[in-house]
This record gives sequence, structure tokens and C-alpha cells, in this order.
Amino acid sequence: MARYTGPRVRLSRRFGIPIFGPTKYLERRNYGPGMHGPKSRRKTTDYGLGLIEKQKLRYYYGLMERQFRGVYEKALKRRGVTGEQMLQILETRLDNVVYQLGLATTRAAARQMVAHGHIRVNGRKVNVPSYALRVNDAVDVKDTTVSRQLATKNLEMSTSRAVPDWLSLSKDEFKGVVMRVPTRDEINPIANEQAVVEFYSR
Repeated sequence: MARYTGPRVRLSRRFGIPIFGPTKYLERRNYGPGMHGPKSRRKTTDYGLGLIEKQKLRYYYGLMERQFRGVYEKALKRRGVTGEQMLQILETRLDNVVYQLGLATTRAAARQMVAHGHIRVNGRKVNVPSYALRVNDAVDVKDTTVSRQLATKNLEMSTSRAVPDWLSLSKDEFKGVVMRVPTRDEINPIANEQAVVEFYSR
């Protein structure tokens, strides 16, 4: 399973936002990485701005370029605003839902939980992180000691994060349900999805 394994703080500093979660280094050094970071950079072109927004979303959800391009092409075929459809596809991925439910502390950890077979969808084991969930799909943790202990620890560490309104969570059952498709306002994206659409449509 391909994934980004490079420096994370460097990327967060480059984009100026905590791509992989809160980091104290953004407060200490609120400029780009590298020896030229503190200096003013050249004006970014429209193409460069679109590329930056695309990279923000791609790293945020942990997708490689080919996967992310596939999300855009899938959104393009759907009815509605392409940018919003793209965000909804990303949000309803199984690994993201596991993270949003608090069953994992990061999206990378959620991806690992799914890949290692700790997660079930509608009672059946699913080990594909990109699995697309639909309304009324139930996500739960496999009923084994190892899986439940892992989920319990993660739920305790995720108490500061609220579960989105479009999901419901039963902590006692280690189970969540997709109640509806999230709206753009609920997703509150870290990047301009319209710029991403324009970038790919060039």
C-alpha cells in the first residue's frame, strides 16, 4: 500500500497549516522550510496556486497522486458541483470515517487499522482503506481482544475531537453509522477545492 513517508513537519511549514495534525513548530517558525524560508518568495502563478491547493488536500487525506486524480475523475462524473462531490468522496472513505469516529488518532493510523483487518463494514471485514461508504453503512471494530483494546485506547485519546453530525457513534459497541452525506460546510476543507478542480481541468 503506497503512502507518503517523508518529513511531515516540513510539509506543514511549507503550506502554513497543520496537514498531519497540531504541531508546535508552526508557532515557532511561521515561514517555509529551508535556508530561504524566511525570505520573501517569488509571486506564485495561478498554476502554482492550484498545485498548492491540490497538494494540501492530497497529503491531508493521505493519497498518492494517482489515487487523488481518480477521486477527481469520479467526482467529475457525478451530478452537482465537482469540488463538493470530490470532498464528499474523500470524507466518506473508510479510513477517514474510522478517524472521524475517534477509533483512530490519525488518518494514517486509521488506514493501518483497516489494512490490518480490525474494522468491519455491515458485519463483514473490509481491509481496503479507500472503501467508499454509503448512507446507513455501519462501521464497527472486530470483536477480538486486540482490536477492542486498540479502539478503546484510541477513543480515550480522541475525546477532544467531536464526532461530526453526519456520523453517529456508540462507544459501548465500538460502532458508528453514516447517517447522511456531509455538506461542504460540515467538511470545512483546509484547501480551496475549486482551485483543485481548475488545476485538473487545464
